[in-house]
Amino acid sequence: MGVKGIPLIKPGDDVAKIICKAIKKQGLKIENGDILVISQTIVSKAEGSIFRLKNIKPSIQAKIISELTSKPSEVVEVILRESKRIIRLRGQNLITQTKHGFICANSGVDVSNVSGGDMVTTLPKNPDESAKKIRNKIKKITGKDVAVIISDTSGRPLRIGQVNIAIGVSGLNPILDRRGEKDLFGYTLKVKQIAIADELAAAAELVMGEADEGVPVAIIRGYKKYVKSDNAKASMLARPIKDDLFV
Repeated sequence: MGVKGIPLIKPGDDVAKIICKAIKKQGLKIENGDILVISQTIVSKAEGSIFRLKNIKPSIQAKIISELTSKPSEVVEVILRESKRIIRLRGQNLITQTKHGFICANSGVDVSNVSGGDMVTTLPKNPDESAKKIRNKIKKITGKDVAVIISDTSGRPLRIGQVNIAIGVSGLNPILDRRGEKDLFGYTLKVKQIAIADELAAAAELVMGEADEGVPVAIIRGYKKYVKSDNAKASMLARPIKDDLFV
């Protein structure tokens, strides 16, 4: 279910309170076991992870990459500040590893969904902690125990198109490990690990929207197969670079 009526978020806004208010106004109620998928954009804005490009001074490296990629040097500078390293630079594509450990385009820096045309947002500093705070605040407001996924769109190697993935989680293990279970023919599963947080985020995107839909939050209800966890992190989904065949 898409949550409508979320206003434009400003730094300092209480995302959990705004979400609960919008859900109530829509005639819905939060229930125990619900999974809330929240676009990172509104979390980043609320936390102040938003920058005015005119205040960014590009480095020499940013200027060089700007010429190679045709991206504004100020945007490139923000991308570099948010990255651990550059993974690939080809044409207009700049693939980096973020400080969180995610490998993605442009360090997750977003020039869309920001009013004014001179602003960019970066990923939340600690998406898992952000998810935890929102989850705890929702429980305080409603008394209901939910899981929270903070999501962002991401490209995929060897596949065209972007999908929603989990960059922060609270209340559920992002991986459903089925190794050791038996299949229909009695064989023991040896490698079956399902990235359920990513799959739930992708499913939620069908009712969310980052264009003009203005639906940055979705409620998933009725999915019971996830493992509850207060300590799991979305970084569990990131494959170590030493094991990545594409890096």
